[in-house]
Amino acid sequence: MRTLTAPDRWLALLLAALAGYVDSLGFLHLGGVFVSFMSGNTTRLAVSLAEGRWLAAGAVGGVLLLFILGAMLGALVAGGEGARSRSRVLALEAALLAGAALAAGAGLAPLAISLMVLAMAVENSVFLRDGEVGVSLTYMTGTLVKTGHALAAALRGGDPWAFRPYMALWAGLAGGALMGAAVYGRLGLIALWPAAALAMVLALKMRFNRVA
Repeated sequence: MRTLTAPDRWLALLLAALAGYVDSLGFLHLGGVFVSFMSGNTTRLAVSLAEGRWLAAGAVGGVLLLFILGAMLGALVAGGEGARSRSRVLALEAALLAGAALAAGAGLAPLAISLMVLAMAVENSVFLRDGEVGVSLTYMTGTLVKTGHALAAALRGGDPWAFRPYMALWAGLAGGALMGAAVYGRLGLIALWPAAALAMVLALKMRFNRVA
């Protein structure tokens, strides 16, 4: 985050909020399974296996496999770095989220969840750097570790405000999750439409307002 330009920082914050929003909807609908936080799902998979709950383990395992597929798809669609690459990734994410909203409206909740998982995995290819994820958008463990390291550096005489970009990213995801939880009770998974719209607006901005 500290090496990003100001516009890219805002993009990262918006995408973190989008991820938190979508993950909150999925978490509430599935009763504790995440659509973007695969570390938590890995723990749930292990616990389900240990307790002999094979159906639950199979469901979580399916989510993990879908996420891997989505990450692969995102990297293939990105095809590199830069604004045009980001635009392609964001357009795909928007299409997946719109498809999830349509599926939810048609009563096809399993399909909606599957498309949400793919969309969250795809999002992580927005900030590619040397072929790898440059900024974590759908998970915050590494971001919080960097926050702690920045605070330690400040205590040793370093920049006292170096932690702010990392905390801002975390706050973006937390704020999005709060918003998703607030609307889920009234709209259910139909609340995915605003998320799809935001992803498409960002895709168009990358395509027409930025030079690759």
